[in-house]
Amino acid sequence: MAEGERGEAWLETLPLTLARLVSQWGLAGAEILDGGSEALAVAGELADGRAVVIKIAPPWADLLGAERRVLEAAGGRGFADLYAVDEDANALLLERLGTRLDQLGWTPQAQMDALCAALMAVWRAPVPPGGLEDGAAKAVRLGRFIEETAQALGDPLSEPVLARARLYAADRAAAHDPARAVLAHGDAHAANALRTQDGAGFKFIDPDALFIEPAYDLGVIMREWPEILLQGDPLAAGRARCARLAAQTGVEAEAVWRWGFLETVSTGLLCCKLNIYDWRDMFQVAEAWAAD
Repeated sequence: MAEGERGEAWLETLPLTLARLVSQWGLAGAEILDGGSEALAVAGELADGRAVVIKIAPPWADLLGAERRVLEAAGGRGFADLYAVDEDANALLLERLGTRLDQLGWTPQAQMDALCAALMAVWRAPVPPGGLEDGAAKAVRLGRFIEETAQALGDPLSEPVLARARLYAADRAAAHDPARAVLAHGDAHAANALRTQDGAGFKFIDPDALFIEPAYDLGVIMREWPEILLQGDPLAAGRARCARLAAQTGVEAEAVWRWGFLETVSTGLLCCKLNIYDWRDMFQVAEAWAAD
């Protein structure tokens, strides 16, 4: 509805589109899944017994761009497997995975451990042809977003936080090295990691897809569960989290720290703008981390 007329037009055609895809791919027991924000997800079973999900996105979403190319190149390594594509409907037929990691009742630490293990498979997947946003561009874009959004919101963060964000954005842009860059998920939080059908591990859905150092994906994990960090000394707790993530993956700790700071600040500003989630906690963490 936020898209106005084009959004309403897409919603009107969606039932017919879904009916065509269900028939075309022979989906039985179609069930609409909740939790999606930018696409319709419908689960079911193919004639050969495979559990699948049809993901239908509106035409202005980039479902058939980077996401499709990443899933095709990965071939099920680290990500849900891609079985078929319908370009007219802007739809993908995907492997159905199990329960989301954030719904298993695990402790934050156990979730972080599982995310690290799953990311190791993602980083080994081949980079798709056609190019992805790289680490330098991502750092510049994050830095610009922080500056512009903070200004638009009336500067809710202190100057030391913004100065540190500028420093870290410039540092990570300069540090980008294509020889050390990998395919990264780009938003590797626990709601995007689902259990594999055999229960042996986790795979990711909804890749944002970047060509960047592995530390970026760990920086996303750094921003999560800010309320846990605030239970004691957030700086000491943040450094301890960073050290654990780095040790588990063999990634440079300082790079993880700097991406984690940028992700905490930028996500906090976005949530403040939208008035959702725990942006106040993220701001408190950022202020503590800027004193390091």
